[in-house]
Amino acid sequence: MMAPNALIDTKAEGGRPRTIPMRPIELETELKEHHRAAFGWALSCCRWDRSMAEDVLQASYLKILDGRAHFLAHSGFRTWIFGVIRRTAAEHYRSWMWRRFVPLASLDGHDKEIPSGDDAESGLTHAESNARLVSQLRSLPRRQRELLHLVFYQDLTIEEAAAVLGISVGTARTHYQRGKRRLRERLQEDAG
Repeated sequence: MMAPNALIDTKAEGGRPRTIPMRPIELETELKEHHRAAFGWALSCCRWDRSMAEDVLQASYLKILDGRAHFLAHSGFRTWIFGVIRRTAAEHYRSWMWRRFVPLASLDGHDKEIPSGDDAESGLTHAESNARLVSQLRSLPRRQRELLHLVFYQDLTIEEAAAVLGISVGTARTHYQRGKRRLRERLQEDAG
């Protein structure tokens, strides 16, 4: 059995990889370093429902810290944690749908940042264009929305995004291209 949250040493003697446990302090440092991006991804996975995203992120961190999710260094740490968050969000959503104890959350709860130092008019213009972009992103099919978020907001490559989503690179490229085209068309319609 593999040690929880372990790294694999591929340079072990005899060509056989061995596991190197990741110390709790190293794990916590990595989680802190990627927290902002992880929360952004959780928001996207939870359709910008801040409360649900917080629950999903907390559940993801618990999985990681108690050893139910194992980092085996097959990918980068950020790619791995995004995958944990995505699976946790899917579990959370299925559980929520099963219980049906709350209505669908509105999508209005995401943060709309206005750049500091700008005058009010320019800040308002930025907020409006950001709101339009987020609104159009929300209207895309889930897979396209997730890919665009990972590539544009989280600076992952298409290959890394495919690993996070558990799909082939070819499928990821197809959804990425379709999502970009559909988003461009919708933004042009919205502006015109």
